Amino acid sequence: MSPIRFKAKMNTPDPAAEVDSSMLITLPTDASVKLPSRGMVMVKGTLNGVRIRVLIQPDGQGSHWFGVDKDLRQAADVTTGDTVNLEIQPTKDWPEPELTADIEKALAADPQAQAVWTDITPMARWDWLNWMGSVKLPKTLQERPEKLCSMLKAGKRRPCCFKRSMQMPPKNAELL
Repeated sequence: MSPIRFKAKMNTPDPAAEVDSSMLITLPTDASVKLPSRGMVMVKGTLNGVRIRVLIQPDGQGSHWFGVDKDLRQAADVTTGDTVNLEIQPTKDWPEPELTADIEKALAADPQAQAVWTDITPMARWDWLNWMGSVKLPKTLQERPEKLCSMLKAGKRRPCCFKRSMQMPPKNAELL
């Protein structure tokens, strides 16, 4: 696949979106449709000439977005409202996502679930974490690590029952 080149504007996220990033970029629709999936896509490339590797997330409106952390903003010398030049290309090289303490604890306490977790791909682990973060109620979120282990032990290698193209997870939104 050839690189996808486009310009986009640096924006601040909507506070209701619960995104752990102080700035984000929404891909123009004509760039988003060139991605191989309506769901999450790991990409590498450049932002204003600075090398990036980021997780592109679906925005629930037919496009994608990604968070831009402080280090990348400084390296690219950009701020809110700036238009940036991007060149991205999907990659199959998915890094390990960061686990929250409650997930690490649940997996450590369940060797059978841990074995399945270790056996699945990093992309599948990102899916699980996004599934876990897709809930709104704190009680449901607290129950998810146990549910994760139960599903892994039952042989589930990917989560079910959530629409990946509508998913806009609050955690692990940005990765360099």
